[in-house]
Amino acid sequence: MRALLPDVLRRHAAERPEHPALIAGARHVGYGELWSMAGRLARALRDRGVGRGDRVAIFMDNVPAAVVALFGTWLDDAVAVMINAQTKADKLGWILRDCGAVLLLSEHHLAHTYRTAVVGSSVRAILTSTEGGVAPFGSEDLESVVSATPESVPTQRNISIDLALILYTSGTTGESKGVMHTHASLGFTRDSVVEYLELRADDRLLCALPLSFGYGLFQLLPATAVGATLVLERNFTYPAQIFPRMLDAGVTCVAGVPTIFSMMLSHDAKHPLCFPSVRVVTNAAAALPEEFIPGLQRIFPSASLVKMYGQTECIRACYLPGNLAARHPGSVGIAIPGTELLLLDEDGREVAIGETGTLHVRGPNVMIGYWNDPERTREALVPGLLPGERMLRTGDQFRRDASGLLHFVARQDDIIKSRGEKVSPTEVENAIYRLSEVAEAMVFGVPDPMLGQAVCALVTLREGASLHENQVKRACSERLEGYMVPKRVLFVDAIPRTPNGKLSRTLAVERFSRDLLGTHKSDS
Repeated sequence: MRALLPDVLRRHAAERPEHPALIAGARHVGYGELWSMAGRLARALRDRGVGRGDRVAIFMDNVPAAVVALFGTWLDDAVAVMINAQTKADKLGWILRDCGAVLLLSEHHLAHTYRTAVVGSSVRAILTSTEGGVAPFGSEDLESVVSATPESVPTQRNISIDLALILYTSGTTGESKGVMHTHASLGFTRDSVVEYLELRADDRLLCALPLSFGYGLFQLLPATAVGATLVLERNFTYPAQIFPRMLDAGVTCVAGVPTIFSMMLSHDAKHPLCFPSVRVVTNAAAALPEEFIPGLQRIFPSASLVKMYGQTECIRACYLPGNLAARHPGSVGIAIPGTELLLLDEDGREVAIGETGTLHVRGPNVMIGYWNDPERTREALVPGLLPGERMLRTGDQFRRDASGLLHFVARQDDIIKSRGEKVSPTEVENAIYRLSEVAEAMVFGVPDPMLGQAVCALVTLREGASLHENQVKRACSERLEGYMVPKRVLFVDAIPRTPNGKLSRTLAVERFSRDLLGTHKSDS
């Protein structure tokens, strides 16, 4: 029985110790070595007074040490708090104080950030991965500690309902929410993903998404569940360097967000790409433009494309099986195995086929709440179908078609109200993406005295391409109602992103609203 998340690691280490659990550049880490290092770290944590329920902050890039840190924390019965390595000192300090972290695991190059962040927090020890260098003042060298600690996994008392992980959602300091998941909720979701993606021990999963991001973490956990190999990349900043490594490693599963796929398609336009060993390509975190699909099918000729939707609060909610992608390119599919999805109106009644409702998730994948935030927990976990049950109210708007497939409409906070009508930014973005010159697009509302909100768009172009604002508007008017056509289109070098690589409407509004307000003229 897979009660705790590290249990699968123990089994694979015993059965196939030499099989690579991780490939990170030239470094290969077998399951036996990973188990040994995680166990030694767990013992080192226990020896330092860290134990059941204590929060251990993991502030690292995508490196093998981060995987060791995660499993070592769990083997110590402690709670992992995964923090994106791009997090700034102020926000890092807020997270450390909010979760009450007692120990920090980090990297040498991040010392300039965590040095100030730990001031005033409850962190009493820091272990820093130095890769052979010298540990910064006030910390211990992680690799030296692990190698010097006897190989003796401490006794575990945790059971599956115990807290395993806190993931902080994107937001400004003081606004982030610490999503709490247990071993049971993560283990259930992991096994559900394994089932619908049909993952195997001989798979090699590319992970260029942050492990602090639910989508990135759920490349690692399903891989370890079946004894597969995770091909770990720090990020996707330099794709031309990653592509040869993907071929050399024989990657079979690729997870990406639209930003990553846009970079692939731009590279492919100049230097054709082909990855024949890839059998599964997944997309989550943001809607995949339909116009990307033909190019991705050319780049991955043997792969099925699986579109998915989820939130940190449930990790994964639905998926579109690969055999349906071509026939239903606008859908995100059905509930993941073992869960149920409901579309409800404001009065809690199920909406009819074709109507828009708020997505609610029932299943063991749902979080147990927000850390230190009972009010927001009550807003998100609402009464369910059965007495005493709680289900997740996502706040996101969906509709279900006659085939029973779900279609994402918009995040509730993103809906634009213009001329008294509701505009889905995703619909407008899809129309803009039909222009081959467009690399990325983002649509949002800007306050307008006549319209309420004016529909505005940011657009980045592919290298060497040119486009005029009126061409974008004309493309939209050919496919959308008049009130949905952008009143202003601004061409920019880059659209702001969150630390997890997702395009950020919040940051876009903050950065570009003044430019759009200064040039926009309302329709009367």
